[in-house]
Amino acid sequence: MTKSGWLLAAALLFSGVAQATDATPVLRIGARVFTEQTLLATLTSKYLESKGLRTQITGGLGSNIARSAQESGQLDLLWEYTGVSLVSYNHIDEKLDSAATYARVKALDARKGLVWLAPSKFNNTYALALPDKIAQRYPQINSISQLNAQVQRNADESHVLALDTEFANRPDGLVGLTQAYGLTFGRRDIRQMDAGLVYTALRNGQVFAGLVYTTDGRLDAFKLKVLEDDRHYFPDYTAAPVVRQAVLDHSPQLASLLKPLAELLDNSTMRRLNAQVDVEHQNPGAVAEAFLAEHPELKEAQ
Repeated sequence: MTKSGWLLAAALLFSGVAQATDATPVLRIGARVFTEQTLLATLTSKYLESKGLRTQITGGLGSNIARSAQESGQLDLLWEYTGVSLVSYNHIDEKLDSAATYARVKALDARKGLVWLAPSKFNNTYALALPDKIAQRYPQINSISQLNAQVQRNADESHVLALDTEFANRPDGLVGLTQAYGLTFGRRDIRQMDAGLVYTALRNGQVFAGLVYTTDGRLDAFKLKVLEDDRHYFPDYTAAPVVRQAVLDHSPQLASLLKPLAELLDNSTMRRLNAQVDVEHQNPGAVAEAFLAEHPELKEAQ
C-alpha cells in the first residue's frame, strides 16, 4: 500500500470509531494534495459544522486514491472537477462545453452511486499565460492563436514555453495542444519543470509563456496575463461537491446546504482564497473562517 493509502486507512479507521461512539454520523470529506482542494474541504467542513453536522477531513490524497475511496464507501464527499471525471475516470475524449460536461459526468457517475450537487461558478482548467513584461511588450497577444502567430513572425528568436513535466508528456497535453493550434515552438524552446517553478519562471520573466491553472492565486499576485483558449482545446474543469447517494439519502439537506456555498465560488474568488494561502502564507482554516464571516447570508441556508 502507498503512503497515501496508509494515511487514508488510518483516518478512516478513526472515522469509524467516531461513528460508533456518537449517534450523529461523521461526514468524511476527502481532499487531494493541492491548496485549492485543502481550502474547499476546510471551507465545507467548517460551514457544515456550523449547521450542526459532524465532519472529518482526509487530505493529501492522490486523485485515484480519493476516487476509489469514495466509490468503495470510505469517503463521503469530494469536491471534484468535471473534466477529471469525464476524461480520467470515465474515459470520454469528446469535446464538450461546460453544461454538457456537467450533465455527462452527472449521468455517468450516478451509475456508480455518486451524485453531483449544484456546481460552483469556477473552472480550474489549464491556460497559457504571459509574464507581465512580455504582456506589455506585446499587447496584441490575447489568445493562444495570437501567441502562435507572434512566434511564427519571429521564428529566429527564442520563445521559451514553460510546462510542468506531466502536461509536457501526456498525449492530451502538449502534443494535443500543438496539433490543435499548429504551435511552432521548437524543441529548444520547451522547458519542462515542476509546476510551481513554472510560476517562478513567469514571475521572474525567464520565459516567454507558461502553462498555468486558471484559479491559481499566483496569477494575480505575479501579474500574469492569461490567454484565451480560442480553439477551446482545454477541457472544462468546473468544480462541484460530489456525494455518495447513500449519504444523500440519509442527509438530503446536504444538497440545499451546499448549493449557496458553491454559487459563491467563482474564478476571482478562488484566486483570492488560493493566494491567501500560497502567496500570503495564511492558514487554510483561518482563510475559510474569514470567508464564511464575509457571507452572513450562508447562516440562513437550510
